[in-house]
Amino acid sequence: MSVETDAISDTPAGGLLRRVRLPNDRRTPAAARALVRSVLEESGLETLLNEALLLTTELSTNAVVHANTELDIEVRSDTTGLTVTVTDFAPGPVEQLAVGPRNETVDIGEVAERGRGLLLVDHFASRWGTVHEGTGKGVWFRLEREPTSEVSSVVPATSAESGTPSLGALTALLHVHPERQSEEGVAEFAADLLAQLARLTGAAGGLIRLDRGDGGGRQLLARYGRAPRDDADTIRVPLAVQRPYSGDLELDASPVGYAQPLATLVAERFSLHLENDRLRRADLRRQTWLTFLAEASELLAQSLDVNLTMALIPQLVVPRLGQWCAVHTTDAWGRLQLAAATHADEGALAQLHEILAETGPDSILTRLEEASRLGTQVMLGAPTEGFAVPLVARGTRLGTLAVGRHHRLRHDADEVAVLEDVARRAALAIDNARIHDERHKVARTLQASLLPPALPRVEGIGFAAEYVPTGSEVGGDFYDVVPSGDDTWLVVVGDVSGKGVQAATVTGLVRDVIRILVDDGKPMTEILCRVNRTLVQRGGGRYCTLAMASVTRSPDNVLSVALHLAGHDRAVLVHADGKTSFVGEGGTALGLLESITSPDVEVQLQPGDSLIFYTDGVTERRRGRELFGTARLRDAAGPLAGYPAEVMAARLRSTTINFSVEEPRDDIAILVLRNDA
Repeated sequence: MSVETDAISDTPAGGLLRRVRLPNDRRTPAAARALVRSVLEESGLETLLNEALLLTTELSTNAVVHANTELDIEVRSDTTGLTVTVTDFAPGPVEQLAVGPRNETVDIGEVAERGRGLLLVDHFASRWGTVHEGTGKGVWFRLEREPTSEVSSVVPATSAESGTPSLGALTALLHVHPERQSEEGVAEFAADLLAQLARLTGAAGGLIRLDRGDGGGRQLLARYGRAPRDDADTIRVPLAVQRPYSGDLELDASPVGYAQPLATLVAERFSLHLENDRLRRADLRRQTWLTFLAEASELLAQSLDVNLTMALIPQLVVPRLGQWCAVHTTDAWGRLQLAAATHADEGALAQLHEILAETGPDSILTRLEEASRLGTQVMLGAPTEGFAVPLVARGTRLGTLAVGRHHRLRHDADEVAVLEDVARRAALAIDNARIHDERHKVARTLQASLLPPALPRVEGIGFAAEYVPTGSEVGGDFYDVVPSGDDTWLVVVGDVSGKGVQAATVTGLVRDVIRILVDDGKPMTEILCRVNRTLVQRGGGRYCTLAMASVTRSPDNVLSVALHLAGHDRAVLVHADGKTSFVGEGGTALGLLESITSPDVEVQLQPGDSLIFYTDGVTERRRGRELFGTARLRDAAGPLAGYPAEVMAARLRSTTINFSVEEPRDDIAILVLRNDA
């Protein structure tokens, strides 16, 4: 709590003068008491300590509760006594008291509520009065150093002569403090205050009720003795708390003398503590909502599937923010369609679906269409009370989020704000999922255009391929089988560096150039040189590795394969008996240098032999720091010697994928050539 000190100085008469400005805070009365105590101790006026602390507490508490402004405390001491002035900055007059002689009874009913505490000032102060300045108003009191002002440490609760509370009893009342900030601590503090008040006033009983505005209604917080009767001999004081808190203090005592102002003083003191409890609960509640929103955002961000995202939204809302929740999305014609719904009571879910499907001017669907059209919050009527908020992302209306009220109460302002925030986050999650889905479809369509729709079916020769794309971006892996003459086919497996549209453009360029050159009857060495020259000129800095094989069938059912590797991994040769080996010699990748070298390797495939081509997405499949590698591929291919090409490709694909639980980081392409003669 910040404290602004206006002036601290010694007075000419040997006393002290302190002026301090205190904020409007629940801790202000304690700070004011500390200031008065320090002046009394330095001035040697400890005999005035109890009266000074009591009256300072009353005036500063009254200023905090009613004025609701900053306040100035001026403490002046001299050799004969102490003067304290408490000034606030609220408009309006100080509540006045028509106080007669000390032995004259004051009718408490004629005193304004805010002025009842001044009875204590009048009772204990030697002199007192009010001050009126241009910026504020206040009350001052004077305590003289007199033997009559000294009070022993043990005093009765009331004075025998006047029937008013003694100074020691009042001081004990004001020094009751809560032990801990919790619901049990609030109840214990209320019980202690009520017991002290009842003993001071001689009341037969009393109680304090509190409604925290959480739907539980007004609850009994503390009780002492018998419950007050509903008659004239009952004091009722409302608690000065802010919404949604409300409550009152009841005392089984006649509202005459000092019982009423003491009850008001206790109610105000307890109200300050309740306000602290309300702020503490509000802070915890806001922290809880912030944690909820953070967790909801994390869950929504993890899903890039539209249907899964919309199914997740109601599960986040129910039952924490409502009894039921429904998500509607707009179709291509702007009509609302139910995407997902849930209810806290599973048995009521079918009825909820029926109500949401109803049409008509008074139906919920009509109200939802209104919320979507206007882009504002719309209340929903019976039988499913609640409200609907539009789902808007990047200026586009995606639908509505409808939420039913809680079982016992309506949504408060904090919950409405949280629901609107959830709607904004949900709309962004849906829009992101839609964008991802569109990109995924575009990538799959573009990738499909780079691959042959089907491999040729040739009697006695098996061609089979498997392709596993990754992510929503099109990759650079491709394969193709192109007829190049009678009983001759050209098998191509390649990998263009990078991903995305540019990589796809280069992939399409390489594939089309190869097909054109094959149709022109060009030999493989010229095809590789032409592709390399094209990539150097038009590849945009991208390169390509390529495995190209010319397959020719001889009359004795042997497949002659002329294999060229342009920077590509060696192929796996699987013999009919299950023995495996790597074949091919490495050459220069295409698109890096003006001239390339690509050794020609001849391979003879006897009936039952197979040749497996693949891209680096297979060998570089990761499991932590471990790679799948070429050795595992070779070991996995051996047992597949007796299977058709389709089965071999599918088994190798499964073996590669199952090597790790992680998503593939690179596209996987496998092509199998088998002599089925």
